[in-house]
Amino acid sequence: MTLAMFDLDHTLLDGDSDGLWGEFLVSVGALDAEYFREESTRYDRDYKAGTLDADEYYRFSLAPLGQHPMEKLKTWRSRYLEEHIHHRVARGARGLLETHRDAGHTLMIITATSRFLTEPIANFLGVNLLIATEPEMIAGRYTGRLAGTACIRDGKVTRLQEWLQGSDESMEGSWFYSDSNSDLPLLEKVDHPVAVNPDPILAARARTERWPTIDLRRP
Repeated sequence: MTLAMFDLDHTLLDGDSDGLWGEFLVSVGALDAEYFREESTRYDRDYKAGTLDADEYYRFSLAPLGQHPMEKLKTWRSRYLEEHIHHRVARGARGLLETHRDAGHTLMIITATSRFLTEPIANFLGVNLLIATEPEMIAGRYTGRLAGTACIRDGKVTRLQEWLQGSDESMEGSWFYSDSNSDLPLLEKVDHPVAVNPDPILAARARTERWPTIDLRRP
């Protein structure tokens, strides 16, 4: 079957699920607002410029998972999804997913954000396959550290290749939708790359390569 892959943040979602989670944690007193916003602004700038230090970023973004018990994290996550995520599904996202589903394609979300946050979002969107950054867990509790290869930049290609080795799928006829230049390594691997609300670097590359560009914020 044909593999149709989708980035999540600023692609299927009109917003950044990791940043919104941080703002939620600020609102419940679990993160210092000034520290979170200063660091988030710095990492966001580096991400858009293609200069993000991924190891440093994940130490920052996954740290709150290691500071609270699982029961509290899940309670917070339920509120966060209801208050900050469900209404942020891009207007055209479900229609696009349905188009690929009707074509008999295998749908997958592949995202740099942690599985803790993105697995319930993928379920909400009706997408069963998810490759995400994995937070380390020991004895039923998150450590706040990264497990394995981060699913970002070349890491997305690595994680996808690992998944393909254990599946019957292939890259033949494959699609990938993304907003970010950080996903260029995977966009270059698929047969059908599509830029979605692209950042300036990706927009320029899409023009050069004549890749389709779409805006899922419209129905």
